[in-house]
Amino acid sequence: MGMNDQLKFIEEWSKNRGLNCGDSSKQLIKLMEEVGELAEAHNKGFQGKQTDSIGDIFVALTIYAQQCGLSFEGCVGMACREISNRHGKTINGVFIKESDLTNG
Repeated sequence: MGMNDQLKFIEEWSKNRGLNCGDSSKQLIKLMEEVGELAEAHNKGFQGKQTDSIGDIFVALTIYAQQCGLSFEGCVGMACREISNRHGKTINGVFIKESDLTNG
């Protein structure tokens, strides 16, 4: 199943359970819980749990966008357009955009 099919599957799964109309603040809390689980898996070197957590984050984020009336694809597209011409430096493994280098 390709990424578009997976996204549509999650959105349909959410609709079938009434989550698409749920409280986005609760979904945001769920998303943060999943990010916490990813951090724990990362810190402990549990690759299987990292894989699971990344998938769970994608699901939670997709449902959050849906609840907020946003297109997940549109949000990702906007981010891609923003970073496509972004310049900066990677310092200690972290990309710092050019404007932050000069405003720091």
